Amino acid sequence: MSVFADSSALVKLYADEPGHERIRLLDLLVVSHLACVEVLAALWRKHHIGEISTTTTQVLVAEFEADFFGTAREEPRFLTVAVTPVVLDEAAKLVPVHGLRAYDAVQLASGLAARAAEPACDTFAAADADLRRAAGREGFELVP
Repeated sequence: MSVFADSSALVKLYADEPGHERIRLLDLLVVSHLACVEVLAALWRKHHIGEISTTTTQVLVAEFEADFFGTAREEPRFLTVAVTPVVLDEAAKLVPVHGLRAYDAVQLASGLAARAAEPACDTFAAADADLRRAAGREGFELVP
């Protein structure tokens, strides 16, 4: 079974936020390509507001990039859903239905695309309450 994880869940893989223990137990994660920007922005924001040091931020960013892109020795940890015009069109349809912010709608549309490609990807990990509600209404099981 694979789990679609939005950026708010992915950050918990690297930063010790509430709920990080459950997220770190997940194995096969599917993510939107949008996470490449969102997770890095979240980690650097933690640095800019003084939650984590520069060195820690650099280490966490390197760990995320290795997981996202892979390394010379390791394949990427995540399966990635491209942000295509089809995904963006679906996101635009989800906004009025669920009242989501733009990037949350793209995350949900990416999760729906992943589930359409692989029906076993029926679980959605997110920390954002609005996105969790919308994913639940779209028939996903929720983590945590």
